[in-house]
Amino acid sequence: MSLPEVFSALADPTRLRVVEMLREKALPVHVLAAAFAISRPAISRHLKVLKDVGLVSETRRGRENVYTLEQIPLKPVIAWLDNHGPQARLSRKPAQRRSPAGQSAARAAVAATRPQPAAKSRGTARKAAGVRAAAPAAAPQLSFFDL
Repeated sequence: MSLPEVFSALADPTRLRVVEMLREKALPVHVLAAAFAISRPAISRHLKVLKDVGLVSETRRGRENVYTLEQIPLKPVIAWLDNHGPQARLSRKPAQRRSPAGQSAARAAVAATRPQPAAKSRGTARKAAGVRAAAPAAAPQLSFFDL
């Protein structure tokens, strides 16, 4: 299956938890269903989604259907994360375009959107009075991997 389909299947918290449970060992559907506050048919629908993308396989043992995690479809996901995760960003430097003023293009764009001071005389009056303006708090920059 394709990488977006695998990511889509893993995007649901219930399916993600099922994959985590199956990582430990193969489990029958009734054991999986007992771990959730949803119905057994709902768990079966989640298992079908995981089965359709190849993340789990189903085998019949007597009267039970036992599900096993298949790790081969996870290899492209792991490779993608290795290439795009925080460690990959640390290991390679992105090329930055410089503006004529020597700032990166991104900094120049952010600086252009900031409000400019109202008047010089106001800042001069504060300096004369010995009052310092509080620096605005920098907003934390989060990425997908920080969540």
